[in-house]
Amino acid sequence: MTSLSARVFVYGTLRRGGSNHFRMVGADFISAGTITGRMYKIDWYPGLVLDDAGDEIHGEVYAVGQVQLAALDSFEGIASGETKGSEYRRIETTVVLKNSEILTAWVWEWLGMMDESQRLTAGDWLKEE
Repeated sequence: MTSLSARVFVYGTLRRGGSNHFRMVGADFISAGTITGRMYKIDWYPGLVLDDAGDEIHGEVYAVGQVQLAALDSFEGIASGETKGSEYRRIETTVVLKNSEILTAWVWEWLGMMDESQRLTAGDWLKEE
C-alpha cells in the first residue's frame, strides 16, 4: 500500500480552479469524473446530497494519504470521523471516470438544510464559483 492510499472525489472549491484547491497539494490527480446527486449553493461553497435519481455532478478524483485525508475532514468540519453537529459526512460513492472506468472514492456529503431554489442542476460548481 502506498502512502497515498485513499481516493477522494471533490466537486466544489477543492477542484482545480477552485478557491480551496491549494488544500490538494501533495495529492495525486487520478481523473475527472462524475457521480450522481443533487448539488446546492450553500454559501460560497456547495453542498452535495447523493441521489441515484439526481443530476450528474462533475468533479475530480485524487489519491491522498491518511494525514491529508484527516486534514480534508477537518476542513469539511468533521473531527475524528464524527458527524454529530457537522455540516458534512464522508461517505464512499461510485465514481465514473472520464475514460468510463468505475471506481469507489470518498466524498463529503452535505447534512444541513437545503433550499431547492439554490439547486445547481448543471452539476458543475466551477461554473457557479
